[in-house]
Amino acid sequence: MVNLGVSPEKEAALRERMRRFNIREDDLKENFVRSQGPGGQNVNKTSTCVYLKHIPSGIEVKCQEERSQVFNRYRARVILTGKIESKILGRLSEERKRIEKIRRQKRKRSKRAKLKVLEAKRRQAEKKSLRQRVDTKGEF
Repeated sequence: MVNLGVSPEKEAALRERMRRFNIREDDLKENFVRSQGPGGQNVNKTSTCVYLKHIPSGIEVKCQEERSQVFNRYRARVILTGKIESKILGRLSEERKRIEKIRRQKRKRSKRAKLKVLEAKRRQAEKKSLRQRVDTKGEF
């Protein structure tokens, strides 16, 4: 039993999810590597980056999100389980959904959509122009 340093509920939920997809601890190859980036002396001295490989499927995960090796071990297992789940169920992974959403947001609008937006802006500008103060200086 590996200590993942999280609450018993989280650990139990992860174990259940791993069991559901037939991921056994014996099938995982785990290495620890020195992290890079922010974190100061801690990441430079200790091997906090966790590398996990699921031998039967060949899926590899590298996790250095946290400054603690124990938390990275938990996070790496969560990510690995997610990847195996998306492979087995054939669903789009959460990461792919996020990337797809950004792509949709960035793509160019059609000419019709542009005209619609510009028309709405023009109407709003008209409304605002009607709110202008009336000049009453020379009218008495």
